Amino acid sequence: MKKISLTLLLLFGISLTFSQSKVKDTITRKATITYDKKGNQILLKAETPPLVQIAGAPKSNYTYFWETGDGNYSKEPTPKHIYKKKGDYKINVSVTNNYDNGKPPKTRPKVVAITDITDVTYSQIASLKDTTSYNLFASREPLPEEDMVVVMQYKNPLEYVTSGKLYLFYNDKSFKKKNFEWVETRAHFGEREVVKNGIACATEINESYRNIASMDNLPSFLNSFTTTDENLEFTLLESKALFDDSKIFEFDAMDSQETRNLFFTFKTTPEMIKDTSATVKMRGIFVPDRNFKNYKKKTLEMEIVTSHDPNKMSSNGTNMNYRTVRLKTLNFKTRFQNDGEGPARTIHLETDIPEMFDKKTLKIVDSYPKCPICPKDQIVSYSCLDTILKKDQIYFTFKNIYIPGRNQKNVTEKDSTKGFVKYSLKFAKDFHKKTTRSKTAIFFDKNEPVITNYAITRFKPGISIGAKTGYNLFPDQVNAKSYFVGATLSPYKSYHFYWQIELFYNRFESSSNMNQTPMVFAPLNPPLFLNNGTVIDAAFSQTSTTVKTTKNLIDVVPFSLRYSINNYIGVGAGPQFSLAVSNITETFRDKKYYQPIFDPTSPPSPGPEIESLGKSETTKESSKAFEKMQSSVFADATFGFARIGPSLGIRYYLNFEKNFNYWQFYAIWKF
Repeated sequence: MKKISLTLLLLFGISLTFSQSKVKDTITRKATITYDKKGNQILLKAETPPLVQIAGAPKSNYTYFWETGDGNYSKEPTPKHIYKKKGDYKINVSVTNNYDNGKPPKTRPKVVAITDITDVTYSQIASLKDTTSYNLFASREPLPEEDMVVVMQYKNPLEYVTSGKLYLFYNDKSFKKKNFEWVETRAHFGEREVVKNGIACATEINESYRNIASMDNLPSFLNSFTTTDENLEFTLLESKALFDDSKIFEFDAMDSQETRNLFFTFKTTPEMIKDTSATVKMRGIFVPDRNFKNYKKKTLEMEIVTSHDPNKMSSNGTNMNYRTVRLKTLNFKTRFQNDGEGPARTIHLETDIPEMFDKKTLKIVDSYPKCPICPKDQIVSYSCLDTILKKDQIYFTFKNIYIPGRNQKNVTEKDSTKGFVKYSLKFAKDFHKKTTRSKTAIFFDKNEPVITNYAITRFKPGISIGAKTGYNLFPDQVNAKSYFVGATLSPYKSYHFYWQIELFYNRFESSSNMNQTPMVFAPLNPPLFLNNGTVIDAAFSQTSTTVKTTKNLIDVVPFSLRYSINNYIGVGAGPQFSLAVSNITETFRDKKYYQPIFDPTSPPSPGPEIESLGKSETTKESSKAFEKMQSSVFADATFGFARIGPSLGIRYYLNFEKNFNYWQFYAIWKF
């Protein structure tokens, strides 16, 4: 029986070990590249692990981005490619898991050797549109600690063979930390990286442009578009001022109308997770001919994600400066994908609008499908985009459109199943410094809605420096006077709860009432001879003592918690520590003598003062600087402009030293 029990226990341990190993293996998933080759024709495949479906989301799926090693790419799951020349080609694939709880499968490149040319139907890289000639796109949205591929696609628009230049700027400075780490560049047409010694172009940059890079208020990005211009020097310096990092390449012997692709791999940094739902940018610049300053510029906008979900809402309202935000127009973008088995004819978006925004300032920046705005109160048969303003929402409705389903038969271009609406809003007249969260419910025809992530807007903390002065009233101290002046430090125009630090110079003075000893009648030794011949051998004497204390203090409030009830009333509480820079005690003693007046019927009484015998002395004592510290706690209220600007306040201190509780009356101006 013991042997059977031991055997069962051993088998259970082995099965548990295998079970644990299996779970561990599923954490790091791999996709393996396989291919079928026939001469110079190849059919590519990727063996992928099972998907981990997100509950409530559309059916999970993989999307692919293939690099065939000769400058071509494909987004097909199993692409077919024909090579033009013999050689060894390194194939890469980036696999993205959509609506999936696991991590994207990692892949390793595979080299395929082409030794025979059996198919001569090779086609060149698909040419860009004549109106574009330059494009910059990513294989997927950036997710923290994942690799992503960025493709720079450029076409020679000139009628002759050219040699030009390419620029890629990344890690925009609007974020405190870098979002991307460059991993690798894959060039297939002889592009060579230029060692950066500043940024140069066809001719040396005029020195008059040098100061542009240090300007604080440079023109903002236009959103995801391509431009052509001749002011190359300014654009390069502007880009250098807006981005931390860059790559520069030169290319040669590019035929007229030829199209080329340059591939980059970037790894997103862990810090990117802090700005999820924000929009990050890269900028590309294409100079077709190094002998001229004509160029094309493309700004690539990408939404930071926590998982790969084509239905996504994002905003560029991260790390906003509250002091200047009234001048800013915020952009929002909602992306969607039809994951059905058939086309969608109506797509309805119900988007939350935080109360700090003025819905009446809504402007449609861009959309796909590209539709005109629907006319009011009219039924139309053409495609249009309808907008309806609700109390705390905006409804966007794409009417009479055709968006194919991702699982629809004969749909090979998956990007055609996607769409978006991009819109801008301005702030309302009265809004507070608080973080907002908004999401969108997406309806495809009459199906159940798909709920997006939250798009978050947040403000930089900002710093407010305040000037503060006032008077301290000590009810339990005799003849006490105290005045102070100092500064405060707090977040700029915080909403409701916030912290505050304070530092003051405080001068405290107090004096005791005159203390007089009883009159003493005593003989004078030696006697006093007056000018009129009178001899005084005894007199009355009395001593008066006054003590004055002067303190120069440094008052420190290391941290106080405050709350602005509204724009005009605020309350707060916290501790305070007072350090004496100097503490001087002066004792004044004054001894006076009086002539005796004799009356036979009564004892002698004091008469006129004998000024010549009077004596005065002063003694002074001081303690060492910072030798003593007083501690107290306080609570207060302010009335006026509680969040920013001038206000008056009253504060009560409970001091841990006896008889030193006091009231403080002050004026403060926060900038």
